[in-house]
Amino acid sequence: HCNFEFDLCGWKQDENDDFDWHLRTSSTAKLGTGPATDHTLQEPSGHYIFIKSSFFQLPGQKARISSPVLSRKNKNCKVCEGVVIIFYYHMYGAHIGSLIIYQRTTLKHEKILLNLTGNQGNFWQRKALTLSGDGDEDFQVVFEGIAGEGPKDGIALDDLTFSREC
Repeated sequence: HCNFEFDLCGWKQDENDDFDWHLRTSSTAKLGTGPATDHTLQEPSGHYIFIKSSFFQLPGQKARISSPVLSRKNKNCKVCEGVVIIFYYHMYGAHIGSLIIYQRTTLKHEKILLNLTGNQGNFWQRKALTLSGDGDEDFQVVFEGIAGEGPKDGIALDDLTFSREC
């Protein structure tokens, strides 16, 4: 489980992207960019990760962050039914980009689990995704944010949780 209150909890910025996800609070955000509070504490001082379209990012540029490697060697993790990632997202703005979630194997094969584009509303939304499994190959979950065209539009993530099986 990661609520981003202290750090990225082992989630890593990908090197083959254009910019990074940033840890931040609503109290440090400029008005009109991102959620009013985090999801965990429901406070402006609570933390989440965020990407924002800005003059430094061109529309279509990507920021990727990946989970720690989840091992299929764990006997409970081989039972793929019910292995789930639950997370909260906030995507609000007139020119918002996209949020794409992948399951990536250690051999770098990526499968899209979810693709959200455009304004999803000015509130935190919960999503649960079932992770698929092929054999014994370890895997990661990758969150990819794609910059939109509006300088105030952004994508936020909070409370990323894997089910106990892994």
